[in-house]
Amino acid sequence: MTEQKFRWGILGPGRIAEQFAEDIGVVSNAELYAVASSSADRAKNFARRYNAPKTYSAYIDLVTDPEVDAVYIATSHRFHFENAVLCLEAGKPTLCEKPLTVNAKEAQQLIELSQSTQVFLMEALWSLYLPVFTQVREWIDSGKIGDITLLTSTFGFRSEGSKDDRWLNPELAGGALLDLGVYNVAISQWVMQKNPEHFSAHAHLGEPGVDELTAATLVYDKGVISQFTCNLISRTANDMFIYGTKGYIQLHAGFWCAEKATLFVDGKEETVNMPFRSQGFEYEIEEAQRCIQAGLLESPGMPQADSLANMELMDAIRAEIGLKYPFED
Repeated sequence: MTEQKFRWGILGPGRIAEQFAEDIGVVSNAELYAVASSSADRAKNFARRYNAPKTYSAYIDLVTDPEVDAVYIATSHRFHFENAVLCLEAGKPTLCEKPLTVNAKEAQQLIELSQSTQVFLMEALWSLYLPVFTQVREWIDSGKIGDITLLTSTFGFRSEGSKDDRWLNPELAGGALLDLGVYNVAISQWVMQKNPEHFSAHAHLGEPGVDELTAATLVYDKGVISQFTCNLISRTANDMFIYGTKGYIQLHAGFWCAEKATLFVDGKEETVNMPFRSQGFEYEIEEAQRCIQAGLLESPGMPQADSLANMELMDAIRAEIGLKYPFED
């Protein structure tokens, strides 16, 4: 007798959803079952490419389909909150693309809803489930580089789009921090396993009214500092260094989806290459399924409290640089 596969539904069949759908194909006990888009043709074309048997032109129809085991939200983050509310109120386990929401107020409300309805909610911060991050965690926890002293990271590229594109559109919560800097913030927090004691931040706000470049310094206890920049105007090295009293670790470019990391200690280096089985989303898919099937409400690797803390920090950075979106209270 063939075991029933775990059936995923996708809200928003855009570019990032294509990567997710592709990676479902290498998860042995999973399948893409349903796709929903406001454009029926778009949903049907996507479903045809990835062999999904069901399509919907209304999100509510997908989230109330009893055959769907969990939903992946791949819409623009401006709409993550309302989409996740729809899923959670329908009792549907939810994996929501990063950032979880636009601000901490929305994140708090989603977490409270997840807890009150007893429905799984996880932010899709895929980096933390990649094989090379497991190795980096082992190097840190085993003291290979000693006590951490400094982190540096960059994430930047030149966006050639107009101000109406998602990257630069304030109505869609555009800008470098929420789209790119979420990785600098979340991975710094993951390395440190705590929140900074204070920070400073500076930004260039472009004509569209969003941050085209943000630079921040996060200061943790014992004087540990994480310095990062994220931007939409210049290509940067896009790697991360974690320095300690005995050596350092380099997460090679792009650090948020690294397959390669190098440990430097005592003049010697050790490099690990850990290629993905597909494109990298397969690991967060497997983690979400594991948690849901175990009856958990969140992933131990990306707990809801961490998602909230990251949103609170990005809220504070946005307040510091004077960035507020038109739709925010």
